[in-house]
Amino acid sequence: MRRTHQLPAVLLAAGLAASVLTAPVQAAGETRADPAVIVGWNTIASRTIFTENATPIPASPLYYGFVSLAVYDAVVAIEGGYEPYLRQPRVHGPASSEAAAATAAYEVLRFYFPASASNLATDHAASLDAVPDGRAKATGIAVGRHAAEKLIRARHNDGRGAAIAFTRAPRTGVWRPTPDALAPMAVPWLGFVRPLALHSPTQLRLPGPDPVRSKAYARDFAEAKAMGSATGSKRTAAQTQTALFWNANAVLQYQVTLGQELGARGWNLVRTARAFALLGMGTADSLIACWRAKYDYGYWRPITAIRLAGEDGNRATRPDPAWTSLIPAPPYPEYPSGHACVTGAATETFGHLFGRRSIDVEVFSSVTGTSRQFRTAAALDAETQDARIWLGIHFRRAMTDGNELGHRAAAWTIAHELRRR
Repeated sequence: MRRTHQLPAVLLAAGLAASVLTAPVQAAGETRADPAVIVGWNTIASRTIFTENATPIPASPLYYGFVSLAVYDAVVAIEGGYEPYLRQPRVHGPASSEAAAATAAYEVLRFYFPASASNLATDHAASLDAVPDGRAKATGIAVGRHAAEKLIRARHNDGRGAAIAFTRAPRTGVWRPTPDALAPMAVPWLGFVRPLALHSPTQLRLPGPDPVRSKAYARDFAEAKAMGSATGSKRTAAQTQTALFWNANAVLQYQVTLGQELGARGWNLVRTARAFALLGMGTADSLIACWRAKYDYGYWRPITAIRLAGEDGNRATRPDPAWTSLIPAPPYPEYPSGHACVTGAATETFGHLFGRRSIDVEVFSSVTGTSRQFRTAAALDAETQDARIWLGIHFRRAMTDGNELGHRAAAWTIAHELRRR
């Protein structure tokens, strides 16, 4: 406990949210408080973060984390059972957990996304209309507002948006803006943000990328060159579909997946709030640590490495000046993979919540318009690691190390935060 401080799937979830926000609510003090309000406000958060405010994907888990932690603290302040993230005042008398959850989410979202204030006010009013008027409702609103305000104060001056840029001079092995956009490193400040659970962005050390003259590098180079090319690759049609499936917004994919699974499994309000908080914290901290490693190691992308292989000093690599990846490389260094970091954090969280050997989750891709079922965390990890190599934007070392980093970040969160009393 801390004391100081997709589109079709989304549209489907948005429809669900519209219905659950006006669903009948249990009386305050009952243990049958409706968990649908949590899922509904998570969907509203997705709309606010991405659709209305175009938040860069790597930075988005921060805001999912802020919202879900405030909601969790508000719910636990009333329902008990688990340690809060930030210490909350004792609640006296009846209080509506649904009103508290909705208010906490509303206050956090409107603070960080003021351009969405009007839509959020409408959503909040709909949530509160479903709660009977009275002392329990008023107390719930006050609890939610306090949880949000405390979270916002705790995150003041946390490093978001700091004036940081990647300025290392291009040379062998060093990242530089990639074709066609030739854009500078996106959100470089993310690796310097204060984590939500970890002590620092550099707490979880990585071995680093392979030296460009090593045999391991030559092996990964050959795989990326052969399997990730836009034309003439060795991918099968099925492998190409897998690659494209995972070219969606992974942060949103896992948020939607969790909401669907919790609803299908019938989890109660407290467990639902905790599940979203664990996912939000784990993915946020995994990407903070990941972005710091990207900034510190500054490793080049396959498209640069393959085109300039004649300069790497490795006899086992051959240049191809015309080589292009299946999709354009994202505008930030290659090692470690951000997608792998997010996936590792998500699968570690899913494993904790549902059982590592039987997570049995369904993931939807807005790119292919299809869904895939994964019975185990290992299966989900493995497919995503292959996919990013088949897209031509990563070497395997970045995938394995990034995935491990994500697992470690989420495991730390689970071991140290939001524990059962």
